[in-house]
Amino acid sequence: MPNVKAYFEKLFSAHGIEIPSKREKMFQNFIENEENRTKIKTILELQNTIMKNWKLDTRIRDIIEQQIQIPNGTVGKKYETKLDFIKLGLDDIIYSDFIGLEEYGLKYDNESEIINGTPIKNGDFKVKLNFRISGEEEDSILNEKTFNLIINADPKSLWKDIESNQEDPFWKADNVSEFQSIGDKNIVVASRRGRSHANVGSFRDDDYSFKHLEETGWSIVSVSDGAGSAKFSRKGSEIACKEVIHYFENKLTNELSLQFDTLVSDLNKENNKVVLESEAKENEDNEVENLADIKTETTKSKIGKFIYNNLGGCAKWVHNKLEEFANLNETYIKDFHSTLIFTLFKKYDFGYVVLTFGVGDCPIGILNKDLTEFKLMNWLDVGEFGGGTRFITMPEIFTSDKFVTRFGFKIIDDFSYLMLMTDGIYDAKFVVEANLEKLEKWKEFIADLKGENEDNAAVEFNVSNEEITNQLANWMDFWSPGNHDDRTLAIVF
Repeated sequence: MPNVKAYFEKLFSAHGIEIPSKREKMFQNFIENEENRTKIKTILELQNTIMKNWKLDTRIRDIIEQQIQIPNGTVGKKYETKLDFIKLGLDDIIYSDFIGLEEYGLKYDNESEIINGTPIKNGDFKVKLNFRISGEEEDSILNEKTFNLIINADPKSLWKDIESNQEDPFWKADNVSEFQSIGDKNIVVASRRGRSHANVGSFRDDDYSFKHLEETGWSIVSVSDGAGSAKFSRKGSEIACKEVIHYFENKLTNELSLQFDTLVSDLNKENNKVVLESEAKENEDNEVENLADIKTETTKSKIGKFIYNNLGGCAKWVHNKLEEFANLNETYIKDFHSTLIFTLFKKYDFGYVVLTFGVGDCPIGILNKDLTEFKLMNWLDVGEFGGGTRFITMPEIFTSDKFVTRFGFKIIDDFSYLMLMTDGIYDAKFVVEANLEKLEKWKEFIADLKGENEDNAAVEFNVSNEEITNQLANWMDFWSPGNHDDRTLAIVF
């Protein structure tokens, strides 16, 4: 017990009572009186209780008033957050429980101090935390703290999906997908109208086409992205893709195909000869002229002319057909502005030959069988600061010095994937053009296609998979902030 005499003196003084010296002995006897001492002890205990209660009340009020922000959630997206009471300076909380989280699709675990679940409604909500702190009785009434909980709407739900006008003379389906065999390979392709178009009920500007030519053994795939600024680009992309097929159906005759077969077979033999001669003469002077090299260059030159004349001829054919269609409809070819990429591939006994053409900002990529090598088969018209896209409808592309560089040629033993896509895919998944040159980015892209994404959307590349078209179409509905353009992806596998 504290100094009793001092306590009594302070008590008497507080009441204006002074103890004269002649009453000192009486005062001492008063202090030592057992009854009085018991009462003082009771008073001190009550004071301690009062102070303890005050401190508890103050601490509870501090907790209630402390600003704590729970991370925002999103409807339909998995949510998990831990309330680390120690880091928050709330280590004196000995019991906690959130009330009402269930109605938002969430739950709270008192032991782990984790809120998790999948939010089912959006809004700015008030949720209550019942808690008890150290020092309170076990049966005391729980304290209540209110938290703000913000659940954002699923961004997808904010976009409208208005059907395009089927009465329009250039109407085409908003979303399409197909799966077929193509030669000894298979192709799955999907083309989806972008959210920006669906939101206002406008049209899908992308398009594609493909066909296997049984007589010659060549397979053809074309993809086109109509310019959003061109009022009839939806028709331009459709015409461009279809005319690629029409051109080669008529122009790639057996005779012409056999000419190329001879050239590419010669090239393959010469390449093999060069390798053998190089190994045999590896110790000779490097400046010794190799006749096989000269012959290879000659063969390559002939192949280059074949590609230029036929793939270049196809590009010019498409341009002319678009111009004819524009004139027929008394409008301008620029109203049909569209990019165009296409590939032809054929299997030989030594592997596959792949030919490509591209104008615009749509990439073509091919990966070998074990995913250890990759080649981007075309360069993209993206412009130094954007806005540099070129279209098959522009006559100047045919007179430009760059026209001869728009063609690709590759001999490959076998390939796992040959892909053609519009920028609605590559902008979101590759982000920048430079990533299209990186093998690891294409491997990440394939992993994404197979389900390594936040939606767990996967495509099973199996010929017996009856859901493959739906799977690709669903995968292409991925969310990417700022990327709401049409999406077209053709995969040969």
